[in-house]
Amino acid sequence: MDSLTPKEIVAHLDKYVIGQQEAKKTIAVALRNRWRRMQLDEEMQREVVPKNILMIGNTGVGKTEIARRLSRMMRLPFIKVEASKYTEVGFVGRDVESMIRDLAMVALNLVREEENEKNREKIEAYVENKIIEKLLPPLPEGASEEKRADYDTAFAHMQVRLERGELDHLRIEVELPEPTVEMSGGHLTPEMADMQASIIKVISGINKKGKKKEVTVKEARAVLEAEASNELLDEERLKELALRRIEERGIVFIDEIDKIAVPSNSTSRQDPSKEGVQRDLLPIVEGSTVNTKLGPVDTDHILFIAAGAFHLSKPSDLIPELQGRFPLRVELESLDEEALYRILTEPQYSLIEQYRALMGVEKLDLVFDEDALRAIARYAAAANEKTEDIGARRLQTVMEALLDEVSFSADERHGQTVVVDRSMVEAKLDAIVEDEDTTRYIL
Repeated sequence: MDSLTPKEIVAHLDKYVIGQQEAKKTIAVALRNRWRRMQLDEEMQREVVPKNILMIGNTGVGKTEIARRLSRMMRLPFIKVEASKYTEVGFVGRDVESMIRDLAMVALNLVREEENEKNREKIEAYVENKIIEKLLPPLPEGASEEKRADYDTAFAHMQVRLERGELDHLRIEVELPEPTVEMSGGHLTPEMADMQASIIKVISGINKKGKKKEVTVKEARAVLEAEASNELLDEERLKELALRRIEERGIVFIDEIDKIAVPSNSTSRQDPSKEGVQRDLLPIVEGSTVNTKLGPVDTDHILFIAAGAFHLSKPSDLIPELQGRFPLRVELESLDEEALYRILTEPQYSLIEQYRALMGVEKLDLVFDEDALRAIARYAAAANEKTEDIGARRLQTVMEALLDEVSFSADERHGQTVVVDRSMVEAKLDAIVEDEDTTRYIL
């Protein structure tokens, strides 16, 4: 996945995101350049910095979806944050460094999943042995060879039955892991978080034995898999791998960056923390070291993608230093009727497929006419024009209004076929979209 070409990356995105070719190409090239950088010698690698991207476009046109799909496909540490949730140092709220600390935990979980997958056979063997030992206690030391042979035969027989699922209903006693106390990385410095963790460890150490509970063999698997992972994997190595993954391949998607811009025509500075957030964000985007639970993270080569609608402000309203750290600008197009129709029909697991699958659970066959799909797209486009343009998200509100009665009574229509045609769409949506006030409240 690391060495995918820009064309291959765009081809993958085309399965899920309609249009926005310029944005796809820009991000595909940015990711390819990271792979190219890793092929250079170490001295040159230090000099090549990522070209951060500023995406400009209305809500619902695919800004977040493009970045999220890429991170899933390429198994990259990815985090989406809202710029409006951060405050400058001295104000109550989340500090900007917490986004890197959150990214660190995402990377650790990602690496842990990969290592678990690599060690799947060992983990399954560990779980299998633990379960069988609970059902068939080991022989005491000094047992005769005959008894050992009988035990081995019984053990092998139990293994076969366990693999077939014949023992899933039996109940065994397992030791539950100690409950973890979630600590908010946004409000605590790493030092304070470590201190809090130490206090919790001391308190929990008073009762060292974990709580035991009787569960079925099937339920015990999940508990024992977590135990096996802790036993078999080296935690320090996981942290090292996660740190390397963040620094070389991490992506931070900063949404709503326009909300911290101060418009040039603003007569009053109602929120003085806006510019402060930009100044706090600057060193992280430029490249600095942030202390996390995994250790210090160097942000020099993390890719930052910022996005915003910029209705009330312009990219030039950001402080010049921050503007300069997002050299690639890409404007996403608003979605017209044709684009909304394609979004309904073309992507993998499109909205139409989702509704058909959901109704299929109730054994109700939902069929959409071509004219009906065109009408849905037309009404969604009209609603976007009459009220706020929320892009593809408007399709969800339109579909819910269209299918509310079908969804409500689906359990009573077992085995039936419901054909959604143009007349049904017009009957349900015409009056709603025609009245602008009704459109605002219902769609």
